Amino acid sequence: TEQTVAVVGGVTGGTLLFVLIGISAYLLWKKLCCHLSYEKLTSPVKTTNTNGIFWDQSAPEIQPKGTSRSRSIPFIIPPTLHGRDWINLTNEEHVQEEGDPCTIPQPGPRSSFHSLAGAYVVGTINPELYKFPEDKSETDFPEGNIGRLWFSIEYEQESERLLVSLIKVRKLQPPDDSCSPFVKIYLLPDERSYLQSKTKRKTLNPQFDENFVFQVSSKVLLQRTLKFLVYHVDKQKKHHLLGQVIFPLKNETLTDDNKLVIWRDLEKENLEPPSEYGDIQFSLSYNDYLGRLTVVVLRARGLKLQEEGHAVGAYVKVSLMNHNKFIKSKKTAAVLGSPNPVYNETFSFKADQTELDTASLSLSVLQSIKGEKTHLLGRVVVGPFMYARGKELEHWNEMISKPKELVKRWHALCHSM
Repeated sequence: TEQTVAVVGGVTGGTLLFVLIGISAYLLWKKLCCHLSYEKLTSPVKTTNTNGIFWDQSAPEIQPKGTSRSRSIPFIIPPTLHGRDWINLTNEEHVQEEGDPCTIPQPGPRSSFHSLAGAYVVGTINPELYKFPEDKSETDFPEGNIGRLWFSIEYEQESERLLVSLIKVRKLQPPDDSCSPFVKIYLLPDERSYLQSKTKRKTLNPQFDENFVFQVSSKVLLQRTLKFLVYHVDKQKKHHLLGQVIFPLKNETLTDDNKLVIWRDLEKENLEPPSEYGDIQFSLSYNDYLGRLTVVVLRARGLKLQEEGHAVGAYVKVSLMNHNKFIKSKKTAAVLGSPNPVYNETFSFKADQTELDTASLSLSVLQSIKGEKTHLLGRVVVGPFMYARGKELEHWNEMISKPKELVKRWHALCHSM
């Protein structure tokens, strides 16, 4: 019996060993076959657009292991561009349909670098990121605009010359159907001499491109003001003023290498004769969020100076009052030697919205005479019904009704305190 068991065990062990050897041999044969053969692709590899991957189709077959690296290179589409149509960027690229993310290979030989650079659209350029700020100066005209003027200024320190270039005017509003405009240029306070442009025939948008030179010392340059008067010549050769631009130089940095190109809207000239003591023009604005009252002192005209001469200066003192109690005052720089000074200075005062019914503004035009005390040329008060009437009250109420807007008006000066 022991011999029988030994024989059966030997037969069984031999059988199992033979089976294991057979399986191992089969696996080795299959592996060797895989190394010695390759399979051709019958169709290009397709992927869906949801994965955002494109495969290079320029490799027609899978390379055997150990040869050069495969050219199937994946391209990842940014998540923000999934599901979007593509835009033609070059002549070699194609618009991609949503259901067919694979590109069509270009005919002829192509290097691998060229296929990467030209055959695949990886992303699109957003043109909004590369736009320059749009110049709205020729398109954005406010309601009631009577024209807009462009000019440039430059100052030559060595020769003490102010160079003014008259560039163009747009959107003129002449009284007649036809318009033949020209421009007179003054350097205030000298109103007796001026320089004049050529007349442009039958156009509402004249292009001048003319240069003018004013000889002015650097010591008084910032006290001067440029004044442009735009006229229209009718068929009877009569001149009609269409508008003006007043441009003070005191707030500008004028150097040889700093040419400033500026545009300003035309303003209608106040054709009414000045009042007895002269007039003053200023703007009011109230910011209800910040509780800030802003005053822009623009200009005065027809002042009755006690003495005339370049050494005589007039300035404006702006005072904030509450219940006739003085709160704070600020003043402009003095403009010398002119009964029609241009200031163009801005002042701000803190004023709570609850105080507007009891607050008022006093603007006094004063003349400083050397060796004498300050002389009052005229004064105007704007405020609520408690302190003002007529135009002064209307100006104050309009300021309150139009928060954060500058409301500009002329006012007659008086001597009453």
